[in-house]
Amino acid sequence: MEKKEIRSRLGMVEVKSDEVIRFPRGLIGFEQLHEFALLQIKEGSPFLLLQSLEEERLGLIVADPYSFLTDYQIVVEEADRAILDLKNEEDLTVLVTVTIPPGRPEKTTLNLTGPIVINASKKVGLQIPQVELKVPSRVEIATLKQECIRRAAGNQIIMVPKRQAQHPLSVAKPYLCSQTLAVAGSGA
Repeated sequence: MEKKEIRSRLGMVEVKSDEVIRFPRGLIGFEQLHEFALLQIKEGSPFLLLQSLEEERLGLIVADPYSFLTDYQIVVEEADRAILDLKNEEDLTVLVTVTIPPGRPEKTTLNLTGPIVINASKKVGLQIPQVELKVPSRVEIATLKQECIRRAAGNQIIMVPKRQAQHPLSVAKPYLCSQTLAVAGSGA
């Protein structure tokens, strides 16, 4: 299996050829970049780094939105399903970009208008803008307290969904992105 060593925000990382996710249309604002890998930022974290293999300075923090929200619904049109070669919705992984303002991690937001949809079995992805969201375009993670349960583990708050989203494009369980897709450097 071919391996490629890349520089990322996380340092030097080895990416195997079967961990590469191809984005035929690139990402919004980076249409010229087509090869990415998901890197684990920290074990147990809901956040991953979607790292460009073509431009080492581009690494987007992403997360599984269903780890935080229960009512996030997206639309994947037939043309996009064809590009994704989507035959089985269980192969679908949905990620959203995350913004962490410098020096203000409590203001971290999930950006819901441009989800990144990946066919995990085919390793092909698209960023699919959503025009008719039933939720705000951005949501601060700190405001999702009504969506989480406080667990008595010191002062730690563990974010867990109250229930799984009930639509065909929801992921089966929290953190599915790191379980379905091989995360570079995780040994998966």
